[in-house]
Amino acid sequence: MLLAVPLALAACAERPSPSAAAVRRNTMVIVTTGDADVLLPPVTSVTTGINVSDLIFCRLAELKLGLNTVDDSGYRPVLARSWDHPDSLTIVFHLDPRARWQDGAPVTAADVAYTFRVYTDTAVNSPLAPFLGQIASVTARDSLTAVFRFRRWYPDQLYDATYQMRILPRHLLDTIPDARLATSAFARAPVGGGDGPYRFVSWEPGAQITLAADTSWFLGRPGIARLIWRVTPELTTAVSQLLAGEADAMELIPSRAQLERAQASTRVRLVPYPSPFYAAVVFNLRRPLFQSRDLRRALAMAVDRTVVVRSVFGPWADVAVGATSPMQWIWSDSLRQLPYDPAAAGRALDALGWRRAAPGGTRRKNGTPLAFTLLVPTSSPPRQQAAVIMQAELRRIGVAMRIEPLEFTVMDGRSQAGDFDAVFVSRTIDPSPSSLLQFWSAGAASNVGGYDDPAFQALTAAAARARTRAAAAPLWRQALERLNTDAAAIFLFSPRNEAAIAGRFRDVTIRPDSWIATLPSWRVAPPGGSPGALATGGARAAAGR
Repeated sequence: MLLAVPLALAACAERPSPSAAAVRRNTMVIVTTGDADVLLPPVTSVTTGINVSDLIFCRLAELKLGLNTVDDSGYRPVLARSWDHPDSLTIVFHLDPRARWQDGAPVTAADVAYTFRVYTDTAVNSPLAPFLGQIASVTARDSLTAVFRFRRWYPDQLYDATYQMRILPRHLLDTIPDARLATSAFARAPVGGGDGPYRFVSWEPGAQITLAADTSWFLGRPGIARLIWRVTPELTTAVSQLLAGEADAMELIPSRAQLERAQASTRVRLVPYPSPFYAAVVFNLRRPLFQSRDLRRALAMAVDRTVVVRSVFGPWADVAVGATSPMQWIWSDSLRQLPYDPAAAGRALDALGWRRAAPGGTRRKNGTPLAFTLLVPTSSPPRQQAAVIMQAELRRIGVAMRIEPLEFTVMDGRSQAGDFDAVFVSRTIDPSPSSLLQFWSAGAASNVGGYDDPAFQALTAAAARARTRAAAAPLWRQALERLNTDAAAIFLFSPRNEAAIAGRFRDVTIRPDSWIATLPSWRVAPPGGSPGALATGGARAAAGR
């Protein structure tokens, strides 16, 4: 009996208290394979950093689930209670007087004007700055009225004024030189400086980031009390945590085998939504080897992209049609692409002087082998697998491609510095077709391959000036086809996105461009209750499947 007493006490001590269980139930642990870079919206470029900062900082208005970027009816108010267009070159935003920074200070039009200055300052070098180039000025008419003036009329004025900027707290940042904002303490710990539904709590680099619901948020208390991003670099381990109940959500599972594990699980549900991603092998056009358009075209025609996609993903991805995805309204499966034709690729290389001395050997020209190195991130098993298949297909036509796996930040640093032959990138695109310019416009910071084609530039410029979708769509598609035929990259796959969400969460909708955009409205089902219906969101959900 004496022995039984401490055993019983130990059993009671190990059982979670009701309050601890309730806290865990109302916490969503999001498992991610990569850490954030910074939490300052103008400069964050890594998915985890973007997701976290998107819940701390707000836009003036948000897109609705339909992703209509050119019509005012496609937006819902956030920091701006309303807006009007007094003329074709002006948008006036009327801020919601209830909006507050998390230190209690009001959100003002001066914050909006300051934000525009930061995003467009060359010292900050924001990757979003090119999308703000048509905004001539942002001024504060009074504390609650921000006036945007544009250089010309174009359909995406409201989109650029809202989607491209998350408003920053001037009173906390204006004493920091713009050039030092990205490395400031605030960029890693924006305490009190958010205006969004969640507050920053902590960041343990390489381990986890924690946010707590702002219970006084002016648009209503979020349904989930606490969010934790847990960094687990190895994908199989990350999925195991999810299936074991140690984590609750994952933005996507980029592995056929791991998707099949999740599909068979009773702990999580897969929620499909149109993909905002495509993956491509980008050539460094500054390197002499890849300055030859005919050589790039030959390499593209030597790769059977259907084999790559089916081998790596099975039914969970599509062959990319170019630098777009089913999320965008310009997407079309009829876009002209280079065909898979290894025989024609071999003839093209022969004509360029790259010849084989013996069958099965590597081609040479003036004694130099036809060889290059492809950088691949170690954090992406699908890209590593796809690279191996691509390597074998190029070997068949006499091209030696070496694969160099690198930790993501190292790979990203080298690609930004132009220190590569080819790099296997994954791009997250915006709902607006203008995101093409971010990655392929001459001089853009994310145009790592250095693509610069006057015909492409002319087409995208004309498309951006078109007054209707009907007029713009063929121009954007011609630009995509130009990019395909120039073979600035080999566009390989676009995943069919499936978010994995624990069964206790309900009211789950997903906006395709940002899987956490509607997260503040998600709820936790009561113990033993039904999780409720799921919705993918977006008018083109079926197309994304």
